Amino acid sequence: MKFRTVGRHFRESFKSLSRNGWMTFASASAVTVTLLLVGVFVMIMMNLNKVADDLEKDVEIKVLVELTAEEDEVSKLETDINKVNGVGSVVYSTKENELKDLIKDFGKNMGLSDQNNPLRAAYYVKALDPQDTIKVAERIDRLDNTYSVEYGEGKIEKLFSFLNGARNVGLVLIGALLFTAMFLISNTIRITILARSREIEIMKLVGATNWFVRIPFVLEGMWIGILGAILPITLVTLLYYNLYRVVQPYLEGELFNLLPLTPFLYQVNGLILLMGIFIGIWGSFMSVRKFLRV
Repeated sequence: MKFRTVGRHFRESFKSLSRNGWMTFASASAVTVTLLLVGVFVMIMMNLNKVADDLEKDVEIKVLVELTAEEDEVSKLETDINKVNGVGSVVYSTKENELKDLIKDFGKNMGLSDQNNPLRAAYYVKALDPQDTIKVAERIDRLDNTYSVEYGEGKIEKLFSFLNGARNVGLVLIGALLFTAMFLISNTIRITILARSREIEIMKLVGATNWFVRIPFVLEGMWIGILGAILPITLVTLLYYNLYRVVQPYLEGELFNLLPLTPFLYQVNGLILLMGIFIGIWGSFMSVRKFLRV
């Protein structure tokens, strides 16, 4: 395609936007409302997913060592744990450290001292994939010189089930919202093109190719998508910036945090812009197709 022809298509798409001002406004408004809903929902779901990841990463396995185990047997146990498939990290804690942590948590009124320390040394293990915690714990439990393996049995299954369910529901809702957006915007653009079907017929009758007719409409859909994405990008940025500024200071040092402003806002805004462009192009492409069968 010649450069002059490309320039003509761009000029025609801009002229068409201007000539059909109200329909352009209606289409861009439909894109704006839908992308705003999608943007806010994606923002919520990505932060919920971050909270779920933080909760999963905090899950660890506590391996209590047999009191009768010799020093070399304790070292061998650590080597064996590291060899277990799925183990991510292993941290050793002596019985003295366990006592210090216990006193730190419950105070010195527990009546325990270094002389009558009844606690056991322990290994704190995290799985490479938190979802494999139960399998890893079962494998470690088969090793020699382990007194017990604790990982919140019963509770962790419910936690993972809830988090996986929340993720799946979020994906389904986002998919449904996107499908609705494409259907709504496609129909809006189709109405715009219907009003210009006579123009398309004349172009076809004088010998214009399908792509020659289609490209200005596709470009027009792209501009509508970009115009419709501007307001959602602005509102999502302002909303999340203020939410992060107000809420995040209260979450410092807690189990979970909000996603940092960057690169999160770049990712969400980039996604909104790409979705606007894609939906605009797709809507125009699909809508103009039936009018090319002249």
